[in-house]
Amino acid sequence: MRNLGLWNILVVCFASLASAQVLKKCFAPPEYPHTTLDKKFAARQTFNTGEKVYYNCAEDFTPTRGSRAVECNAGKWSRLTLKCEKKSCGNAGDLPNGQFVYEGNSFVGEKVYAECNEGYTLKGLNYMICKRSGWTGEFPSCEEGETTCSMPVVANSVKIGGNDSVYRVGDNVTFICSQGFQLEGAQQVACGPNGQWQPQPPQCVPLPDKAQQSSDKETGGCGVPLTTKNSNANLADKYITMTSFASGDGVHYMCDVGYIHAGGSRYRTCKDGKWTPLYMKCEPKSCGSAGEIQNGQFTYSGIEFGDTATAVCDEGFILVGQATRNCMSNGWDGRVPVCEAVVCAEPQTGTNTEMLGFQEPPYTYRSVIRYQCRMGTLIGQREIWCTKDGTWSAPPPECKEMTCPSPNVPAAFWRGMQKKLFQYRDTLSIECKPGYAISGSNIVTCGHDGRWYPGLPKCRRTSRRSYWRN
Repeated sequence: MRNLGLWNILVVCFASLASAQVLKKCFAPPEYPHTTLDKKFAARQTFNTGEKVYYNCAEDFTPTRGSRAVECNAGKWSRLTLKCEKKSCGNAGDLPNGQFVYEGNSFVGEKVYAECNEGYTLKGLNYMICKRSGWTGEFPSCEEGETTCSMPVVANSVKIGGNDSVYRVGDNVTFICSQGFQLEGAQQVACGPNGQWQPQPPQCVPLPDKAQQSSDKETGGCGVPLTTKNSNANLADKYITMTSFASGDGVHYMCDVGYIHAGGSRYRTCKDGKWTPLYMKCEPKSCGSAGEIQNGQFTYSGIEFGDTATAVCDEGFILVGQATRNCMSNGWDGRVPVCEAVVCAEPQTGTNTEMLGFQEPPYTYRSVIRYQCRMGTLIGQREIWCTKDGTWSAPPPECKEMTCPSPNVPAAFWRGMQKKLFQYRDTLSIECKPGYAISGSNIVTCGHDGRWYPGLPKCRRTSRRSYWRN
């Protein structure tokens, strides 16, 4: 009976443990970057062991690998292996007689800009935008003919900078309003690379008529609303020619070229002879990244309208193309330059000199050449390298054949050649005079470095024995 009671206790304990294990639940699953929990699981706060939930990639992201599911196990969620990467529109295609310049990696929201080769003019919008459905916008084209701007026309003004009918890229025109008119907008404009004036030509609007304003005020009307200082906004075109407004009339404003609406109402209303305040905010347009440069980078004065990006190459690379890009109303002008490796000219190889591990040209920055002599002695650096300024670290070495002096071995002589200087590989047989014995090799050879090998011998006096007679 005791054994049966113990068995019952064990059964109850195991049942309790199993029950506790089953009851252990998971709380709401964790958040992961660039993912969202499937909607049918979003409202739940607890989950049982063995239950699975599923994740989806966030908007503008696409799955690349891994599983969408995680599982609840004893109060803990398994780790999500799903990887989501930002959607890319890929290559925008080929632009005959021109090229596309990419703002980034063709991700959703980024732009690609069309640039025509010299002698061709861009037709259509100069950029396309990457949307979820792909590249949107009309595909531009490059047509033969130099990029030009037509003569800018601003009523009631005088142009300074010529009255040409056609202007080339980079030409400037300055406007001065006629008497009785005031300037609204930029006073100077330039012909841009897309054949458009940058910024847009200004307008010359009539100065407020004091008599009319006085009359308007008496009847509750308003004169022309003055431009709010430093607002970077101007009255919309449709109101430019109007000189008076009745009480209750409204006007709206537009941001200047290079600026975007960043909040606040764009409307003002004539009320009891006064205009309501303008709360519109216009902020400089951001051009974002000027692009990626392999073996270099851009340094920025900023990324807003009017700022510049300057290309700087890494050490050992030189810039090919325009170093500076300007943030314009339609994005960065120009194109991303290239940083090419510095190249050193092929070094000359002297007589009896040869390269080790021969390397084919071109010899770019940090390329190393090692030398050895076929014969003779190496004079100079055994190893040279291409430096950052396109020159070699040292002149190539030379291999010179050395001569050996006449052997100086006291009490010795040699047979054959008798001269003061011996050439490389000349061999002598040295003998000692009577009464002397040779120590070392009696055969010596003139080496490439002007020394005798294996070394000059010595002649040592032989010892004489004395014999005594008894």
